[in-house]
Amino acid sequence: MAASTEISPLIPQMRWLLYVAAFLVFLAGLVLFVFPLRTAEWFAWTVNPPMTAVFLGAAYWSSAGLEVTGARSAGWESARLAVWPVFVFTTLTLGVTLLHLDRFHLSPDAAPLAQVATWAWLAIYAIVPVAMLVISWMQLRSRRLAPQAVAARRPVLPTALRLLLMGIAGVLLVYGVALLAVPVQAATWWPWPLSELTARAVGAWLVGLGWSAAQGQLSGDRRTVRPVALTSVVFVILQAIALLRYGDALTWASAQAIGFLTVLLAIGVAGGWALALSRTPEARAGAT
Repeated sequence: MAASTEISPLIPQMRWLLYVAAFLVFLAGLVLFVFPLRTAEWFAWTVNPPMTAVFLGAAYWSSAGLEVTGARSAGWESARLAVWPVFVFTTLTLGVTLLHLDRFHLSPDAAPLAQVATWAWLAIYAIVPVAMLVISWMQLRSRRLAPQAVAARRPVLPTALRLLLMGIAGVLLVYGVALLAVPVQAATWWPWPLSELTARAVGAWLVGLGWSAAQGQLSGDRRTVRPVALTSVVFVILQAIALLRYGDALTWASAQAIGFLTVLLAIGVAGGWALALSRTPEARAGAT
């Protein structure tokens, strides 16, 4: 006799929201990562030094991969690993924006493109979190019972990988919250100088990335962790390129730089490991 199993295919509204969000963060990453010296003219706020701009640009571009992978997922079980980190990040960034609104290019004296970018920024960060909540509610209501003759075996993540993800999540979440709450003090542990605004902007990203790592660990499933894994690998590759371009902003022998590189290495190892596991025959068979 077939057993009834609750399934939740990804609804079209959620799929398109993730695609639109991916396009928007790709545009933000394009300015920050490719043109870090032009943020005063082309971005919503002036980002200095350039190393901060390329760091943020790398984070935006890697999150585009997270959102595209989530949008391409067949079901909510995998896509939610993209949705909730994006919701957390956009909500925090809206708060950071409102707190430092005087630093944004709203003045008539600002460059025209920078003014357009600022108003677009405000609209996006005001709309996206609300849209995520509404469409997530629609997604959760779409669950249905479907008969399955044989229950699929869950190909789980190894314990060592789950512990590594837990450690990464803990570090990113704790330090991200510190940058948001006490940016001046917490920024002394960052490997290059940060202003209050850039410290909080970085903090929002660290909390979002930490949330993503925590969800990957909690899912414990090789099938669904792919969006998190792919994002981690892309993030580390882009950060390596950023360091090659503007690494002179760091004092390489300092504890801050060593800690930064250690965390990047851990993210790369965890992401590569999880990505490899998500492509094994066992994981692919479980996904079907």
